[in-house]
Amino acid sequence: MDATAKDAPVFPAAPEGLPPAERSIVMVGLMGAGKSAIGKRLAARLGLAFVDTDQEIELAAGCTIPEIFERFGEQAFRDGERRVIARLLAGPRCVLATGGGAFMDPETRAAVRARGLSVWLRADLDTLVRRTARRTNRPLLNRGDPRRILGDLMALRYPVYAEADIHVDSLEAPPEETTARVAAAIDRHFAAAGAA
Repeated sequence: MDATAKDAPVFPAAPEGLPPAERSIVMVGLMGAGKSAIGKRLAARLGLAFVDTDQEIELAAGCTIPEIFERFGEQAFRDGERRVIARLLAGPRCVLATGGGAFMDPETRAAVRARGLSVWLRADLDTLVRRTARRTNRPLLNRGDPRRILGDLMALRYPVYAEADIHVDSLEAPPEETTARVAAAIDRHFAAAGAA
């Protein structure tokens, strides 16, 4: 986990005519937006493998994400995250659930643009606070008031998440309902790309 940004691969633009349906689907959004819950259901619906990038990072590092933050700092985590996502995007088509900060990295965004279809699960502050309160393994939220931290993260990250190919609101609804809306948005995106 000690590589610098210059070690990350640089991805060329997607080849002209590459069908969008051949790209991995990359779920982006803040913690608590439902990226893993919806991603798993979407993968099953589409007959694809589901990969949680946080779990892949833990496997590669041999320790948990909170341990990576504590021992090596956030930058080391982000460097490892960038490499893991690049490796996964270079592999077979799948549904990837990324960590909340992954899409903030310009090189990761470029890799996703080249090899993936990004889906932003957008949630309001109350929803995020309620959902993240259920888990204690979120290093960024252990630094103070979770509501304030999430609000600050929304202000910082939502303009960047808005660069995603598809936006779907993550509402307080059964996950199957949100999954169906994501699948429909992907179908519309593919249809529009095919008509272009």
